Amino acid sequence: MHSNVRLDGPDVFLKRADGARLRSVDDVDYVDHLLGQGPALFGHAPEFLTSAVDQASRDALIFGGQGEREVYAAELVCSVLDWPDMVRFGLTGTEVVQAALRLARAVTGRTRVIRFEGHYHGWLDNVLVAERDGAWQAASSGQLESHLEDFRVLPWNDAELLGEVIEREGEQIAAVIMEPIMINSGVIEPAPGYLERVRRMCSRHGIVLIFDEVISGFRVGPGGAARRYGVTPDLAVYGKALGGGYPVSALVGREDLMSRIGIGDVNHAGTFNAWAPGMAAVIAALEHVRDDPPYPSIIAHGTKLMDGIREIGESFGEPLRVEGMPMAFHVSFGDAEVTDYRSLQELDLQRYASLASVLVEHGIWVARRGIWFVSEAHGPAELDDALTRFKTGFKDWLGR
Repeated sequence: MHSNVRLDGPDVFLKRADGARLRSVDDVDYVDHLLGQGPALFGHAPEFLTSAVDQASRDALIFGGQGEREVYAAELVCSVLDWPDMVRFGLTGTEVVQAALRLARAVTGRTRVIRFEGHYHGWLDNVLVAERDGAWQAASSGQLESHLEDFRVLPWNDAELLGEVIEREGEQIAAVIMEPIMINSGVIEPAPGYLERVRRMCSRHGIVLIFDEVISGFRVGPGGAARRYGVTPDLAVYGKALGGGYPVSALVGREDLMSRIGIGDVNHAGTFNAWAPGMAAVIAALEHVRDDPPYPSIIAHGTKLMDGIREIGESFGEPLRVEGMPMAFHVSFGDAEVTDYRSLQELDLQRYASLASVLVEHGIWVARRGIWFVSEAHGPAELDDALTRFKTGFKDWLGR
């Protein structure tokens, strides 16, 4: 196992992913609602994507210099998102988060960063945190607590508290970084007006606002969360759906900020940055988003799936909380009003985790943390199979 995220996943080995389904080495079929932790927006191995990457691979894997695909890919990112001026490509979300933080510190001359409880920004020492006894601390053995000293962790969706901290410490704060939709934990949307207030506070105090759209970008719509809520950050990071399943990430933003990287003042290096097949994946994915948007079918499918899951819970007298968006939603037990990480903990998350393990046994590939993703490849057969298997699995789980 090569990612610790999978330690909490099924003890199953897979051999094939096709469309919206997975198949194990034991020839068990699964309807996939994890989608590789979110990247497979179009389903697994869609022809338009794999053929583009195949052709690019025959031309080159890596140049050690510039190629024309990366120019066109950058132009597509800017035009589809419709707000950034410049793009810098990488491989992973974790890495471009670091580039964004470094850039924010360079342009402001400040060191402090505000982040939020339950938001995930990668696994490196200065951003990986976990809650222990009400405090946010280093999450891993071997991680240095001192690397977290420049970060202030606040509850999300509380504009009043953020405003108080910025008023006191604004001259030291280089950046505010957040998931504009808290998809990684609970699929929690921002409260009405929250992002707008954060934007105004950052502008007033010269703080760089960074949106971590590694999960939400291109999944919730062609313009990601920035367009969905009408709030433009200074910098943003993208990954996952950007490459449709191929490893590609991007830091984007305003020219006056991003140009500091382009002139070499702020270092961002990487042997595989803008690798040729990755750029082909970006081009294929974003041309598809632009010319044949997948969102109507995803929204229709996800809405029916959410409704069906609710109805099954109610039919057994065990109501399920199904909240979020059709493209990504969260399933759990409980009726708390969830607005942030703290209120999410009021749900019975462990009870759902035990259900999720049984659902996998019945052929639905889902995460124990409650998140469900929907792809363009999910069709009527997958909807019927998912709901049928969910009902059977739910009944089995209740009897255990």
